[in-house]
Amino acid sequence: MPPVLEPELLQTFIAIAETGRFTEAAKRVGRTQSAVSMQIKRLEDTIGRSLFVREGRTVQLSSDGELLLGHARRVLRAHAEALAAFQPSELTGTVTIGSPDEYAVAFLPTILRSFAETHPQVHVNVVCEPTRSLMPKLDMNEIDIILFTEGGELNRDDGKSDPILLREPVVWAASAKHCVHQDDPVPLALFHSGCRFRQWAIGALADAGRGYRINYTSVSFAGIETAIRAGLAVGAIPQSNVTPGLRILDERDGFPALPDYALAMRRAKGATSCIHDRLEDHIVNCFRQGPPREAAA
Repeated sequence: MPPVLEPELLQTFIAIAETGRFTEAAKRVGRTQSAVSMQIKRLEDTIGRSLFVREGRTVQLSSDGELLLGHARRVLRAHAEALAAFQPSELTGTVTIGSPDEYAVAFLPTILRSFAETHPQVHVNVVCEPTRSLMPKLDMNEIDIILFTEGGELNRDDGKSDPILLREPVVWAASAKHCVHQDDPVPLALFHSGCRFRQWAIGALADAGRGYRINYTSVSFAGIETAIRAGLAVGAIPQSNVTPGLRILDERDGFPALPDYALAMRRAKGATSCIHDRLEDHIVNCFRQGPPREAAA
């Protein structure tokens, strides 16, 4: 009988690949670190290859691990879809999800499509606004669930913590067809005043002594992306928003590294129905299987 790739082992493998640490992966999958280590050993024994290379306190994927990662994500998504096909939902009603449009563009198409497959009778209302506009609406129960950038003044005052769905870098992005990043001072397209990405970008350039001028601002990712794609400016955006036609700039181009951001989720106090439970669980599971990005065309 041929070896079988168990879904639980693949979930743990993906968690380690994304966090770079066995301890963080253990927290994500709800197991002890020793149990996670045993799972990876079982997976490596099944495949007959080493999947990770240790680098100090962190681990990196080996070449075989990189090869397995894509397969693992596809297997888990197929596994979830197969289970859902035999558990038809009879839920009806409306649920409202809010998100800044940079996250909506990157993640919601995959999330909402798979949610519709398992809950076809649920009406989903999507609100795309900056986090500073979404939070008051969440507090007033006008929105049920929001995605937002964790940290700062957005921390909760009830002692609870928000689920972290994803950590990834904020990156400098420019048009792949233009050389605007070579201008001095460099023109920037940044989000609205108060946005953490904007603060990080300005602070990093100031610390590096790189001249800049802010030529374009917008509360919308579409507005920022338009200026970047037209070759008019360089922007600081989530890595997941870098799509064909854009290029990532780094220290070799004269741009200092930017911090990682944490994508978090928060649920309204009045969102207590089964529909809200299902959507929240669905979002968590989508990210647990790997960032639910749309495949590039």
